[in-house]
Amino acid sequence: MLPKEYGGGLSNSDLILAAEEICAVDPGFACTVLVNGLGLLPVLWYGSEEQKNRFLRAATSDPTGEYIVGYAVGEPAGSPGGTANSDVPLPRPAGMGVVARRDGDHYVLNGRKYWPCNVAGWDGQGANVSLVVVRLDPEKGGTEGLAAIMVERGTPGVSFKLIDKMGHRLTPNSEITFEDARVPAANLLEGSIGNADLLINRAFAWSGPVAGIAAVGVARAAYEAALDWTKTYTAGGPRPIIHYQSAGYVLGDVAARIEAARYFCWRTAHYLDTHDNHGELIGATCKVFCTELMFDSVYKCMQVVGVNSYDKQHLFEKYLREAACFPIYDAGNMGMQRRRVHDVIASPAFDPRALMNNDSVEFTKAMETIDTVPFPEREYATVVPSEGQPTTPA
Repeated sequence: MLPKEYGGGLSNSDLILAAEEICAVDPGFACTVLVNGLGLLPVLWYGSEEQKNRFLRAATSDPTGEYIVGYAVGEPAGSPGGTANSDVPLPRPAGMGVVARRDGDHYVLNGRKYWPCNVAGWDGQGANVSLVVVRLDPEKGGTEGLAAIMVERGTPGVSFKLIDKMGHRLTPNSEITFEDARVPAANLLEGSIGNADLLINRAFAWSGPVAGIAAVGVARAAYEAALDWTKTYTAGGPRPIIHYQSAGYVLGDVAARIEAARYFCWRTAHYLDTHDNHGELIGATCKVFCTELMFDSVYKCMQVVGVNSYDKQHLFEKYLREAACFPIYDAGNMGMQRRRVHDVIASPAFDPRALMNNDSVEFTKAMETIDTVPFPEREYATVVPSEGQPTTPA
């Protein structure tokens, strides 16, 4: 997913085609591979030329092919902390909780991240390098106080605890704890200072069609398994159940859904290819639409197969566990993805025909923070009531 000049060469469209095939077999392993993009692309977008050469070339030139990059944004659920409101315009404790304090030629990191993928590496001892979003100034809000720093394997003060998950078993998600971890100041991505809010939105927009096509791959596997089942299983009747409307109509609908979601992912990947990886709107809409539709499609397949789909000797329980992950991971649909869409369409400058016309949709700081402060302080105008009606705030 990196440019040829740094040892890459695939387009986003190429990547999506390959990703579907891997995800149809195991989306957990595919996630491990593809999260490298979340960790490396921000270096391309926000790093200096020295940082690009140092980190990107290390990944693409590894002769073993085992170089792995972590992406550490997610944090433990808290009150009022957490990840979904990373851009909340309030100081700590709201928003991002990992703080990086400058000390000479280093930054000292303290705090915890929860759910980051790949940060523990293949062996639980750390990725080759992890991109970590931190708060440089706890007195500043998320739209001005965040940055991203590259934390290398073996950094003292960094520890990991793997998370035991119901699905995506081959994806190493972890809790990562920083206790006075000293990271060279040269590892702070220069362009991310005060802009890691934009980095997060851009990165998760890039991964939108990746998550979407992962859901397509799983739904495809479930659909093909259900179709094979209906062509041999009679349920005690004279013919296989594919010859009955209840099975044929539902599977026909599922096939159409898979095609629609696949094309949406292709379209989104092409949009990213032609708009410098800026797809904050289309990436979010693609992720939400495809992941939720494909989860329902997997369950439709199980309904066709019936109670036998609940037997673990078949793979439907795995398909359902894997599909359940897509709407809630990768900047969850009900957390960050729908809010990004809300950010954009609420803007006075939004053109509702922009995507239809393949025009660029700029995502700016002015579009952020929507929904982050439930009850902001404001001046309320008093509505003069009609006779007999109570006074209400406007």
